Amino acid sequence: MKEEASESLETCTFCLIANGADKEATILKKNKELVVFKDIYPAAPHHYLVVPIQHLTSFHSLQRRHVDLVERMAEMGKAVLHDQGITDMSDIRLGFHQPPYTSVDHLHLHVLAPARQISQFSAFKFIPESYRFVTVERLLRHLKQKPPGAPRSAGCLDC
Repeated sequence: MKEEASESLETCTFCLIANGADKEATILKKNKELVVFKDIYPAAPHHYLVVPIQHLTSFHSLQRRHVDLVERMAEMGKAVLHDQGITDMSDIRLGFHQPPYTSVDHLHLHVLAPARQISQFSAFKFIPESYRFVTVERLLRHLKQKPPGAPRSAGCLDC
């Protein structure tokens, strides 16, 4: 995995948030590897983003060795929902947008709850298993099947 140039770290919105340089962001949880904050354009009553502090461009830059990272991102997202009083984990949506449908080129997991209350105006962006939104489960299956050292996919998971 190639780390991004330091100048992108200085201008990447999510790097700035993860490193405490953006005082406007509402951070809900942080550890030495991940940070969770509120989405500034929420599509559901609870809409959070889980990002690694290390700059990773998208899930296309992930390898098999990143399975644990993706699992920890999902666990932290669920933990924040629990902290916010969400107990029905069957009515949540966890997933990643893939380029070119990402608004920030930094790996981020969308955590939405309750899924039945996703805004009708943005629901099309969060349809599980669509070409725009890849669920955690699907990404994990893909990473586990990806040969070690395989080149980054230029397109979607099915390409």
